[in-house]
Amino acid sequence: MEKNLSQTAYQEACKLIPGGVNSPVRSLRSVGAEPLFIQKASGTILTDIDNQHYIDYCLSWGVHLHGHAHPAITKASIATLRKSSSFGISSPLEAQLAGLVIQSVPSIEKIRFVSSGTEAVMSSIRLARAWTGRDLILKFDGCYHGHADHLLVNAGSGVAGIKSASSAGVPEDFVRHTLSIPFNEIKTVRKVFDKKGYSIAAVIIEPLPANMGVIPPEAGFLEELRELCTRHGSLLIFDEVISGFRLGPGGAQEWYTVRPDITALGKIVGGGYPAAAFGGKTEIMDQLAPLGAVYQAGTLSGNPVAMAAGYESLQLALKEGFYNRLNERSRQFGNELRKLIQGKDIQLNQVGSLFTFFFSSTPVKNFNHASNTNTLQFGRFYRAMLEQGIYLSPSPFEASFLSAAHTDRQLNKTLRAIHKSIKTI
Repeated sequence: MEKNLSQTAYQEACKLIPGGVNSPVRSLRSVGAEPLFIQKASGTILTDIDNQHYIDYCLSWGVHLHGHAHPAITKASIATLRKSSSFGISSPLEAQLAGLVIQSVPSIEKIRFVSSGTEAVMSSIRLARAWTGRDLILKFDGCYHGHADHLLVNAGSGVAGIKSASSAGVPEDFVRHTLSIPFNEIKTVRKVFDKKGYSIAAVIIEPLPANMGVIPPEAGFLEELRELCTRHGSLLIFDEVISGFRLGPGGAQEWYTVRPDITALGKIVGGGYPAAAFGGKTEIMDQLAPLGAVYQAGTLSGNPVAMAAGYESLQLALKEGFYNRLNERSRQFGNELRKLIQGKDIQLNQVGSLFTFFFSSTPVKNFNHASNTNTLQFGRFYRAMLEQGIYLSPSPFEASFLSAAHTDRQLNKTLRAIHKSIKTI
């Protein structure tokens, strides 16, 4: 059988790049498929180098709220690029985007831009440790906070399939100040705070986890985390790298009406370019150099092209009615999905425009539940969808996303493909 161009490109890449990919989940190994190599994308359509087309529900892991290559975002990016791809010096674009974020996210009074979600979270934790004078970090099983050494403990995302407590190459000393406990089990949180509360610098959480699949917090869970942190002088950090500007202008903290002390943002804030941010109360953020003793820096932080794209993306999202329309279409799509899976051992977890299929007979409420779902069946489902031109996020432990660019025709095609795929497997 003649090899297609994606297969050939993958074989060539494997000679030069470990595993042939620059981020492990792109390999599609967890779903039993071979990676695609994309030549272009527009709206919600990916086109691979074999000229095969796919309706995209991964959207660069939630980045493209308005679809790929939105004309206004592209125009703003090109106009800035003509001036330079990078200054390495401040530009007015940074403060313009900062103003939009601060106006939108309830807990942020000051903000600093970085180039990746990993950097945003790493810097948030350094800041929390400096502010409190404590070392211990409390996180939750299945919540992924980037690949900094001290956070690769019972993490989600592409790490979910690794059975060891952390990644190879991470000394135990790096993770001994990190505790990871089950998500949605508030009794366990209380026990940890009873024993170690005044040693905890920060609790970090995805307020809406999307890296073990979409798993909503149970009623009162986030609220009690807030209360426990306040009582013990610990900071509460929301990792909204995925949920930020996805659920609404204020992200998950607005959706669930719980305010953290520090928020990490990513994905959408760069409008499709490498950018992320962290922000919080003024007195905490002012501990950063050059004002304070907490060092953080980056040559490409506040990159002008990313700032221009992010500003345009947020301007579009903040137009009146945008999130109402997106979330209502997502709700309607979810209702149709539930009809298709009714009576089957499939769970649909959905909040706003984020959704995950779990092949399980019982509800999925934490990482242990997610880890015990039928991932082989998910892989068969995924490959059946791919054959029909539907590209979901390629892991049983990830969220998929709707965008403002998905059309009724595309959504209907997707529903038919899901119906056929479920029958096939």
